[in-house]
Amino acid sequence: MPHNLSLITTIAAALGCGLLFGYLALRLKLPALVGYLAAGILIGPATPGFVADSVMAGQLAEIGVMLMMFGVGLHFSLDDLWAVRKIALPGAILQIGFATALGMGLALYWGWSPGGGLVFGLALSVASTVVLLRALEERAILDSLNGRIAVGWLVVEDLVTVLVLVLLPALAVPLGGTPPEAAQHGSDASLWRTLALTLAQVGGFVVLMLVVGRKLFPWILWQVARTGSRELFTLCVIAAAVGIAYGSTHLFGVSFALGAFFAGMVLRESALAHRAAQESLPLRDAFAVLFFVSVGMLFDPAIVLQQPLKLLAVVLIIVFGKSVVAFLLVLLLRYPVKNALLISASLAQIGEFSFILAALGVSLGLMPVEGQSLILAGAILSIAINPLLFHSIAPLERLLGRNSKLAASFERAADPLAMLPMSVPQEHLSGHVVLVGYGRVGRRIADALRAQGIALVVAEQNRELVDTLRQRGIHAVAGNGGETTVLIQAHVAHAAMLVIATPDTFEARAMIATSRTLNPHIKTVVRTHSDSEAELLRSERVGQVFMGEQELAKGMSAHVLAQFAAHEKGPQHGDPH
Repeated sequence: MPHNLSLITTIAAALGCGLLFGYLALRLKLPALVGYLAAGILIGPATPGFVADSVMAGQLAEIGVMLMMFGVGLHFSLDDLWAVRKIALPGAILQIGFATALGMGLALYWGWSPGGGLVFGLALSVASTVVLLRALEERAILDSLNGRIAVGWLVVEDLVTVLVLVLLPALAVPLGGTPPEAAQHGSDASLWRTLALTLAQVGGFVVLMLVVGRKLFPWILWQVARTGSRELFTLCVIAAAVGIAYGSTHLFGVSFALGAFFAGMVLRESALAHRAAQESLPLRDAFAVLFFVSVGMLFDPAIVLQQPLKLLAVVLIIVFGKSVVAFLLVLLLRYPVKNALLISASLAQIGEFSFILAALGVSLGLMPVEGQSLILAGAILSIAINPLLFHSIAPLERLLGRNSKLAASFERAADPLAMLPMSVPQEHLSGHVVLVGYGRVGRRIADALRAQGIALVVAEQNRELVDTLRQRGIHAVAGNGGETTVLIQAHVAHAAMLVIATPDTFEARAMIATSRTLNPHIKTVVRTHSDSEAELLRSERVGQVFMGEQELAKGMSAHVLAQFAAHEKGPQHGDPH
């Protein structure tokens, strides 16, 4: 094959096989990404027949990572990131520590060096951002509280991994490896200089993006949009995503993924962010497929036969060890069981950063090549298993709900934010409005109620937000409105109205059933996103149902009709305009 055709051949083979195997996977009731991974194995070097260019596929996969993270940044504001810091920051750091200890202990049991065990444990501790984003987007929960916590958790993991990748060469000699020739043999002075330089670079990048980028890049996007050229607008969006990601890596030493994420976050400040997300979506989806295919190309099926017990141990750490640790950490941070289940399922896989760590560990002589093979195999299997964990969340919730003793063991009785303070006047807790959810919609409803002097109690999952609301004098309780105890704490039994501003139809039905049991005369207002959900809710007589698109269309239609009527009426009164 001529060298100049390797790119075209690799893309054609990856997309063609990905389409075929993705279709077959869906027909077999499996996630499409399992088919993409199988396609990568088929065109990879470990299987006979055609072999795609793995180096080229890896670079295409990097573009996929950039575009995926850019898309997340477009939907993820700085306020969202700051709002989940109290769970994402300690949770991610502690989870990395526990998972690294599990992996390191396993490696030491196999007789590896401490340095090799450390790299191995770190590689097993960091989840794949691309896999997580695909899972959240498929379930339409990327913009939910759980989605924001998971993304914030992964951002912290990315920052920690960037630090590890920079420091590992300087620590290679003390850990028993061989550093690059340019390294200064891991002296203390070199280590501290490296650490200070890394922190300065990452800090400088973040400050530059938040101070300059938030003004400059949205301005550039507006200038391009004013040309009226759709293709030029799309080009500007893609150039910003890839260009900022590339520049952040080569100028500041941060990862492509983190650079692209911040690129999306600064462009979100523009009113054109929604259009930018829509224009880049087809490319993001196509390159996401290339990412999964490239991961499959790295897999050698022989490892399953050569080291089955070691591989099983690795998969158990990734899928169950990390999940249990994350589940317990979220509960210890006083978040509900539902949040803990979703976060633990989100982190039960490894991906791109694990491959980079493994390759660096092998190149520095810290970890045997066998470790890299086990990490790759563990990544493939954990990515394939991950959708099953998401599907198990609902059954586990129902199991906890049926087992009162088990559910009671997870209660957050010691959480002061889970109940209203005794100082709340009783007249504010009778004939009031219970508002479930204080997001973009709930916030506007609360403002309107307070402007009219109507008493309300907010039920919100985000504990930090509840704390902020109480400081502002708004009565609020922390917890999932779908839990009976949360509604009881909001005094729904004495409320005049229940307003559900969260879009989860299943939970809304449970909230209304509970509220009507406690308060048969309560009025209910529900928000939903689709016609089918709206029809279901109306058929069950849940009260007034509002759907975003319908209400927007009604408002715009009313405005257009009013303007048209005014225009038609004007000339009749002699108005020359």
